[in-house]
Amino acid sequence: MDESEDVPKDFIKLKSEKLSVDEVSELVISPCCGAVSLFIGTTRNNFEGKKVIHLEYEAYMSMAETEIRKICRDVRQKWPSVKHIAVHHRLGVVPVTEASVIIAVSSPHRAESLEAVMYCINTLKASVPIWKKETGSSVVPERISRGSEPC
Repeated sequence: MDESEDVPKDFIKLKSEKLSVDEVSELVISPCCGAVSLFIGTTRNNFEGKKVIHLEYEAYMSMAETEIRKICRDVRQKWPSVKHIAVHHRLGVVPVTEASVIIAVSSPHRAESLEAVMYCINTLKASVPIWKKETGSSVVPERISRGSEPC
């Protein structure tokens, strides 16, 4: 790839299909970057002492995409050396151990990409209109809005 063609890009996707770590990480690879940092949020089998079978996500799509774009703009202001950003979030049912969200950031050095990934996931959870419903084996499904749970 010609370095002049390697302009910074943001890759935002909300989809119902299974997420691919390889696909997301490949989106942000750049010949001028020595770091690609990833965050992979997966469905765990418990929440607050209760068994979880799966999560189910829904989103206000246009607003969610707009808010994620704002997060990407903020990242570029805080860490100008960041090259590419990818944020993929799954919607619908997500079984235990599968990825709900994958965030990847590339930069010339690791500090910026690591800090940017942390900022992305924390801000996404606090401000993006994506909601999850947890379904367990012995509990009534419980809705949890973004920003209301510890992780």
